[in-house]
Amino acid sequence: MISAALTFATEWQWPVLPGVAPDPRGLARCGCPDPECTVPGAHPFDPGLFAATTDERMVRWWWSNRPSAPIVMATGGRAPCAVSLPALAASRALAALDRQGMRLGPVVAAPHRWAILVAPYSMEQLGELLYAKDFVPGSLRFHGEGGYLALPPSGTGHGEIRWERAPLPGSASPWVPDVEAVVDAVVEALTRTGVSAPEL
Repeated sequence: MISAALTFATEWQWPVLPGVAPDPRGLARCGCPDPECTVPGAHPFDPGLFAATTDERMVRWWWSNRPSAPIVMATGGRAPCAVSLPALAASRALAALDRQGMRLGPVVAAPHRWAILVAPYSMEQLGELLYAKDFVPGSLRFHGEGGYLALPPSGTGHGEIRWERAPLPGSASPWVPDVEAVVDAVVEALTRTGVSAPEL
């Protein structure tokens, strides 16, 4: 876990911090005070999101003290943002994008949702993009500035986080597509395949 955290922070310059651990008393429960937490173990708690850093010494200290802590990336800024959707819909959308020959970067897969990493975008840019659409599936979620995403190989209360599409080994910071291309393609793929997935 510490090796992965150091790669994200120091080699790729993605600000990270440890997530709260899942509650050991219950597989789907979180170690945070919220008994209704919907992302057990897959979010920041102590320290808070603003503590996310690329500093090697801090990352080493965190994971030396909490070696199994999930790795949480602060999205936006220097780090990628993400577009996420339910796993089944994501699987079908990715297959449709592959058939179109669209180039994608890394894709993070949690048991219930997959997240396609995209280039950083502003809220204004996202707002204009969504406003121009006739229809946007309610199951899409956007992880932009001020958001976060758990990264592989984190373990959470819902299960393991893994790469569905892994970054190329030995590469510098992985290439990611623009949000416009991903949203256009995903909305079209979901509409064409009739996958109006329930929001999870």
